[in-house]
Amino acid sequence: MNAITGFGLEVGAPLVDHPHVDKIAFTGSDVSGQKIYEAAAKKIMPVTLELGGKSPNIVFEDADFEAAVMGAISGIFAATGQTCIAGSRLLVQRSIHDKFVKRLVEVAGAAKIGDPMLTETHVGPVTTMPQYEKIMDYINIAKSEGAVCVLGGDAYRGAGAKGKQFVQPTIFTGVQNQMRIAQEEVFGPVLSVIPFDTEDEAIAIGNDIVYGLAAGVWTSDIGRALRMSEKLKAGTVWVNTYRAVSFTSPFGGYKRSGEGRESGKESIKEFLQVKSVWIAQQTTAANPFIMR
Repeated sequence: MNAITGFGLEVGAPLVDHPHVDKIAFTGSDVSGQKIYEAAAKKIMPVTLELGGKSPNIVFEDADFEAAVMGAISGIFAATGQTCIAGSRLLVQRSIHDKFVKRLVEVAGAAKIGDPMLTETHVGPVTTMPQYEKIMDYINIAKSEGAVCVLGGDAYRGAGAKGKQFVQPTIFTGVQNQMRIAQEEVFGPVLSVIPFDTEDEAIAIGNDIVYGLAAGVWTSDIGRALRMSEKLKAGTVWVNTYRAVSFTSPFGGYKRSGEGRESGKESIKEFLQVKSVWIAQQTTAANPFIMR
């Protein structure tokens, strides 16, 4: 294995264009993935793309309330929201919306921010300064769109913060699914809460996005769990849990979330070609004009 470090233009583009490269597997943003897809198309070269997401984490009124709260917190604030599968859109059934948000704010507001290498830390820093600035821009965009910030919404400069790349765990309510904060990947600790009334409405909102990487469903109704799992356009659907992964389970997305799968036996097939070989038994005096 060769490890070649560098940025996209100086390393990525030459690798994709090189005549001796027969396959590309890429993990990153949908914009970069699209460029790689376009370049690979010129060579008719297969690609595997694991790209972005804006995953719906859907909570029904019959869910285990406390488990769903913790699942929502883990879904967005673990890894400081810097995961492609982050449950950044929290869909909550209207009948429990206010109660759920209140508890959500209580738990997220008690999160300890600081050094990610310490076991007691819940939320660490953002990886780079440009990403930090992007997250802060999206927080301002959400406020300008009319979303209501019920927690956080600013940089964190308190105890445990070494450097300037910490963002408070942030929760917005009053979010409409067409808002930029609900449609575009922030890749940070920013949660958009969207209310819904019916199962069909939850499916419609969950699928009304250009991404389709993951989704979560919280319910005690197994029939509903199966219906939701079937109708949600996502490569992974978790029921009464979130962010569970295994190298044995295929991982990938629909739509702009990617192409192909990682992990599981499906991922091995991404690196194989199918070949048909016909071997005829040798015969004599065969008529070449007769099909046998």
